[in-house]
Amino acid sequence: MGLPMSDPTAWATAMNNLGMAPMGMTGQPLLPDFDPALGMMTGIPPINPMMPGLGIVPPPIPPDMPAVKEIIHCKSCTLFPPNPHLPPPATRERPPGCKTVFVGGLPENGTEQIIMEVFEQCGEVIAIRKSKKNFCHIRFAEEFMVDKALYLSGYRIRLGSSTDKKDTGRLHVDFAQARDDLYEWECKQRMLAREERHRRRLQEERFRPPSPPPVVHYSDHECSIVADKLKDDTKFLEAIQTLLTWIERGEVNRRTANNFYSMIQSANSHIRRLVNEKAAHEKEMEEAKEKFKLALSGILVQFEQIVAVYHSASKQKAWDHFTKAQRKNISVWCKQAEEIRNIHNDELMGIRREEEMEMSDEEIEDPPEMKETEESALVSQVEALKEENDSLRWQLDAYRNEVELLKQEQGKASRDEDTTKEQRMKFLQQALQGMQKHLLKVQEEYKKREAELEKVKEDKLKMESLLESLKEQQSMADEEDKERDAADGQGNESSTSRVCACSQEECAAEKTSSNGLVKSEREVLLVGIISTFLHVHPFGASIEYICSYLQRLDSKICTAEVEVLMTRLQNTFRQELSGVGASLEKRWKFCGFDGLKMT
Repeated sequence: MGLPMSDPTAWATAMNNLGMAPMGMTGQPLLPDFDPALGMMTGIPPINPMMPGLGIVPPPIPPDMPAVKEIIHCKSCTLFPPNPHLPPPATRERPPGCKTVFVGGLPENGTEQIIMEVFEQCGEVIAIRKSKKNFCHIRFAEEFMVDKALYLSGYRIRLGSSTDKKDTGRLHVDFAQARDDLYEWECKQRMLAREERHRRRLQEERFRPPSPPPVVHYSDHECSIVADKLKDDTKFLEAIQTLLTWIERGEVNRRTANNFYSMIQSANSHIRRLVNEKAAHEKEMEEAKEKFKLALSGILVQFEQIVAVYHSASKQKAWDHFTKAQRKNISVWCKQAEEIRNIHNDELMGIRREEEMEMSDEEIEDPPEMKETEESALVSQVEALKEENDSLRWQLDAYRNEVELLKQEQGKASRDEDTTKEQRMKFLQQALQGMQKHLLKVQEEYKKREAELEKVKEDKLKMESLLESLKEQQSMADEEDKERDAADGQGNESSTSRVCACSQEECAAEKTSSNGLVKSEREVLLVGIISTFLHVHPFGASIEYICSYLQRLDSKICTAEVEVLMTRLQNTFRQELSGVGASLEKRWKFCGFDGLKMT
């Protein structure tokens, strides 16, 4: 090449011949950091060979790599950079462990020596497979060399100073998939996996707890030591493990049976101690629960006081004297305190609900057991009566046979024996009549017992149906409670109206109590609870639904008592019929506000 680096006109003419616009041509040399030994820019730093070869995603471009590519000179060819305004050349997805690149767009007159001269600057080339159709495959020694080769993609190559089409071409460098690369990458991954497994095994062995000491063999001396340890509470666990190992080994025989029995007996004596320890721990747990409830209730009281302070500070008497920043802080603190108070209050209510559910489960579980015991007693009595009835029938048949035999003997016997036979016959007839009366009594008792058993079975079926209906009502009540909680959280208007409703219901309850319609404090409480319940159910509720809600508070409340009380208070509660035909349903509604106006 006879073109000097400092002649910009010559470089412009050469690039015009190649069909490229001259860019950045100045009198200064374009490659100030060019290294003749490498034939590439020394500004490209070497890439760590351990990083890109282990992943499929290609490594990012180093930040110190120049953004504009420059001309590269070789001995027998020259590489001209592509237009920087064009998009970068497209590449396929990088195969794992890729060391082979595809190079297309080679000059027709290009040889393997020229290809080696261009790409050996990227690293050690192991093999070149050139095709007759102006492309080749190049395999490098390391994976990071592929990234350097991809940097040459888009360069225009020219052999010597010739401008012939056979001596020029545009390089396209891309990843290539080779079986040798994939095999080497899989071998490397397996080696890394083996190393990782070995490292984890060493780490597990390092943190593995030491194995327990071996159990001594049985002997009379060791047996006496273990028997003494079994009597000691601190050494009981070690001794019981030794005893279990000896028994599993088969050390028990006729000679050692007594020793083993004494050790088993001493182990059995620890059961009472363990039961007492469990009871003590349960008692401590209950005490801790009670302490927690007391502490939580005390915290809630303090929160209520703090919130009351905030509310009093928010009133106009004190609020006007604070600045805007102080008002803002007070409002924020009030909201935070109310949120924390509500959270703690929900937690305390949840604890109380759990205790109430446990108590109700115990009360519900007790009656079926009593019913089962009564039913079993009745069944046993019925079976006894059956056996007695069978025995009486057999005796009656035997007496009848005797009577027939006596009648037959009566005709054959002499007249002297007639009197004695008649007396015997009378005695037998009297005995037979007594047996028949007794049999009738037993049959009547048997029928009564059967009727009682059927009644018990019917009661049991009714109880099961009632339990199922109570469960369904409980689920419906829970769902309506959730809906009611969601409706209560929509705004402050509902809360104020509820307070007003509660106050009016209290006034109505006081009036009714003063008029003599309410006879006791219990009925006053029931009227208030029912009024609150029906107030949040504006479309009314059935008497069963109301009683199911009240029985969650007090299981002794019955439906008849509630219905009589609501019927008595006609100005507070009103019964309406809804539906047609088979879907006809009676619903109770709260009419205390209308009744207050009327009274």
